[in-house]
Amino acid sequence: MSQGLTIIPIVSMPFVENTYIMHRPGSSDAVVIDPGLEPHLITQELARRRLNVVAILNTHGHGDHIAGNADMKKAFPDAPLLIGTGDAVMLTNPMLNMSKPFGMEVTSPEADRLLNEDDEVTFAGITMQVKDVPGHSPGHIVFILHSEEPKVVFGGDTLFAGSVGRTDLPGGSHQQLIDGIREKILSLPDDTIVYPGHGEATTVLAEKEENPYL
Repeated sequence: MSQGLTIIPIVSMPFVENTYIMHRPGSSDAVVIDPGLEPHLITQELARRRLNVVAILNTHGHGDHIAGNADMKKAFPDAPLLIGTGDAVMLTNPMLNMSKPFGMEVTSPEADRLLNEDDEVTFAGITMQVKDVPGHSPGHIVFILHSEEPKVVFGGDTLFAGSVGRTDLPGGSHQQLIDGIREKILSLPDDTIVYPGHGEATTVLAEKEENPYL
């Protein structure tokens, strides 16, 4: 973990999806990334730590990663909701966000801001660079924290410990995903920490050496 950053994973069932709460030690302002299907777990942790959400970020638009958006916006109405331009349409469409095919209907508020390649956003004293890494979904983005030591990536469903995101859903492309991971994540320093949308955190070096898909 970066010394100047507190990162709290919250795991939501049934898809074992990782939501991340992130804040600077000593600050009550926090960012929530990919609020999942059990938003009460997120709000409980925020309340326990007395944190105020100042931004809600989505790496992509699949239902398990956006299901908590509405609850977050209700609890923190001033916190903007941000997602990549290519996945914005998925927020309000349960068929496109793949929740309806899985037997549930997830809808999210519309985004307050759309993000594109090399955009930079700063919330809670944390600056993040946006990179487009499509392939799992058409508009998937990742957030890179270059100022941290070691660097940090919130990778959503791109790169996992020992695996990569599935590409058999509508708009998916295995080659596009692998190319994006190699170009935009594995090009980062070896000690870069990757926080994925499912499973345990990993490092760039570990995935270079051990990931069979790469």
